[in-house]
Amino acid sequence: MRRKPIAFIDSGVGGLPYLAHTRRLLPAESYLYVADRANFPYGGKPRRRIVAAVVSLVEKLIAREDPRLIVVACNTASVVALEALRARFPIPFVGVVPAVKPAAAASGHRRIGVLATRGTVEGKYLRDLVERFAAGCTVVSLPAGELVDFVEQESLEASRGQRLARVASEVDRFQQAGIDALVLGCTHFLHLEEEFRELLAAEGIQLIDSRDGVARQVARLLDAVTAGTQSASGSRRGLAAAAGAFYVTGGPPIEERYRLFAERFGLSFAGVLT
Repeated sequence: MRRKPIAFIDSGVGGLPYLAHTRRLLPAESYLYVADRANFPYGGKPRRRIVAAVVSLVEKLIAREDPRLIVVACNTASVVALEALRARFPIPFVGVVPAVKPAAAASGHRRIGVLATRGTVEGKYLRDLVERFAAGCTVVSLPAGELVDFVEQESLEASRGQRLARVASEVDRFQQAGIDALVLGCTHFLHLEEEFRELLAAEGIQLIDSRDGVARQVARLLDAVTAGTQSASGSRRGLAAAAGAFYVTGGPPIEERYRLFAERFGLSFAGVLT
């Protein structure tokens, strides 16, 4: 008997580091990933369009692969669409949000930075997180939408020097703020984790993200729903139960970089989710 897969969704490749971290914690599970290429990027779009896109994506995903849990591995989609998803579909969802609470706990100077998309930086959800968990801190929030595009479209072919230079331009924006902890508030940015850590360490700044919290929440929910969730046939195509499946949305031609990202994260490219 094969368990149904755990699914991760994002507008692009941003959620892959979250899948990788969860797979290290729960290596016996089956995994699949969907990059909503047809609607990339979510950041900057009207709320109703994001909700409609994510709901449509989840409908197709459930019909095709029948996952037993879905991680909305995108800060924007989590903030905007998670409530609608939980109201519509009878399976567990895990969202990702900027790791303001652990950053506030880690900051000795009580000065933290948040690097995210404009939608997250300007949204009420981040303000509420700061008010709830970092009321005694100075919080500097800056948008970096162009960095999302860099990760999605250029990072695979970029040299180490180019990646460092691109990250340095973001780190430099926080230098005058005196922060000692930086929250990566967009999942895409974790594809540049090594470069962020190198440059931030030189400034005495800690890097904070929500991967561990998300993975542990997945584990807790799986424990709660394990009974009755096994399937004799597994997913309809069986891809998620092997190496793991990587789907995209949108029409042809499909850019080669998606196949390369799938390979890098140990997933089998499964084509277009229909």
